[in-house]
Amino acid sequence: MATATVTGFSPRILVFSTNNISDPGIDLAGSRHLHYSATVSTMSVPCSSGLKPGWILHAFETGLDGVFIASDGEECALLPDCAERTSRIVTQAQELMKERGIEPQRLKMAAVCSVCAEPFVNYMREFSQMLTDMGPVAVTP
Repeated sequence: MATATVTGFSPRILVFSTNNISDPGIDLAGSRHLHYSATVSTMSVPCSSGLKPGWILHAFETGLDGVFIASDGEECALLPDCAERTSRIVTQAQELMKERGIEPQRLKMAAVCSVCAEPFVNYMREFSQMLTDMGPVAVTP
């Protein structure tokens, strides 16, 4: 169920999720028929700490209104400091976003575990509402 304002704006959100931890939680939300905006798309990655700030910026430059990183948190099997590394990537991406005139709050990160269906849906609903209130993204060349 998509949220929309009077103008019909429904923000497009990209979720970077991780193969082993957050993907199963997101899949569980679908299998339990929990509803969030149909304008949310997911992209699986092996580990959130492998994301590049430029990829996040590119998402905004191609018209997405928000990016959400569903990180492994402390459960990452690949790196013991995954959450800290991913947090640094978010900070770097937000600096790039500011340089381009994109509000840094359009990028969110939270740990989503394999059984976190309800928390994920709540994150998407809240993030979608915040982005709806903000309106479409404006990128300064």
